[in-house]
Amino acid sequence: EGRALKAPTLEFSLKDDALNDPLINNSHIIALDIASEAELKVISDMAFKINELLKNYFANIGVKLIDFKIEMGRDKDNNIILADEISPDTCRFWDAKTNEKLDKDRFRRDLGNVEEAYQEMFKRVNK
Repeated sequence: EGRALKAPTLEFSLKDDALNDPLINNSHIIALDIASEAELKVISDMAFKINELLKNYFANIGVKLIDFKIEMGRDKDNNIILADEISPDTCRFWDAKTNEKLDKDRFRRDLGNVEEAYQEMFKRVNK
């Protein structure tokens, strides 16, 4: 199923459908005036904190958090905020014992039982 990483990683994408949401790096983000260096630190710190919180939360309900995608935005006061959902559409979830996929990969890989996997995640989250 892939290699386990020694540490969490963080990738940035430019949200642009016409360009196919390309990966960008810190230098691109600063050059395009999307965020400052200080704001990039805030975003990175938030992303790693979110990772830790989610990983621990899902481990407690028998689910491995394999990876996830989040979007950051700004509120009306220009504060950086998490501006996305956490769901089987934005995360890869595997059952901790069986490695059964409980996410959108069931659809992407034509594994079937997509609705059942989502219902299973709903049940676990709502215990």
